[in-house]
Amino acid sequence: MEARQSRVFRHSAADAILVLISLAQFTSMITLAAVEPTGLWPMLGSFALVTFTMTYSVIIVSHLYSHRPWFVSARLNAVMSLINSANIAQSVQAYRLTHVRNHHRYNNDRKSDEGTTRDITSTFRFSKDDGHAPLGRYLFFSLAASVREFLGTVASLRRGCRVGRDETLLLELATRNPERRKAELGQIQADRLAHLALIVLFAVLSWQWLLWCYLPATAVAFTLVNVQNYYRHFGAHPESRYANSVSHYGRVYNWLTFNDGYHQEHHLRPASHWSELPKVADEYSASFRADGHVVSPVPAVVGFLDVRRAPLPAVAKGAPGEQASG
Repeated sequence: MEARQSRVFRHSAADAILVLISLAQFTSMITLAAVEPTGLWPMLGSFALVTFTMTYSVIIVSHLYSHRPWFVSARLNAVMSLINSANIAQSVQAYRLTHVRNHHRYNNDRKSDEGTTRDITSTFRFSKDDGHAPLGRYLFFSLAASVREFLGTVASLRRGCRVGRDETLLLELATRNPERRKAELGQIQADRLAHLALIVLFAVLSWQWLLWCYLPATAVAFTLVNVQNYYRHFGAHPESRYANSVSHYGRVYNWLTFNDGYHQEHHLRPASHWSELPKVADEYSASFRADGHVVSPVPAVVGFLDVRRAPLPAVAKGAPGEQASG
């Protein structure tokens, strides 16, 4: 059995759990729309379930997939990208480009002399000074960007959901290798079509559920994802590769989230499989301590409960590690 699984999964047979979670979310949303729950409590329960599963899928499932696609087969990975794109209401391939090739390159950088950040999700991007943006301001502008992305996806239907010439960031982040570039941009197109097809299906099954449950739940899920990203980096030191992110080492949380709390470790070794991150923590523990790595007592999604965390640490002097790449 293990030998057969090793020919299917590229990194670990344990990734089958993530596949099952993806399929469960996909089928559960369609089932909820088909059942069309009525009444206050059934609708609230449906809203809560969609919010939770979409938030979990963005933060955990699709995030892990974007770094290390699960299957040996390129076709299976392409199909899984379609499913996860429908699950998180955005193209997973587009998310992969912006997250892996932008966020992990610039590591939540501060604003430059030009008045903005290179990391498009940086907690400093929407600030009025040189510090972190206030949480409310960060959430507002981040959600507005997600709404613009969704409207852009709908507008792209006139060209078959292909990446347009005006989508300069995606065109810049896509690989220069002609064959791979065609595949990456083609996957974005397919992901968008899958996402929009699911919305059409929801509208056919129950436009009321789509309007009053799915769309509000998506907005709340995206907001929670942005809260998570904010507190994964709030108070961290963007100039140090050993302290540019915040970790949380709670055993229960990390067991339920495939070691998501090991975020500094993930930034240091973004290509490492989730199962290897505790070893990365042990390997670099001395450097983490020397550079003032921030450890939160609570998961990032409730990072506001960590009231003792300083918003900006003093710039580390004589840090043992290299400066974060730019």
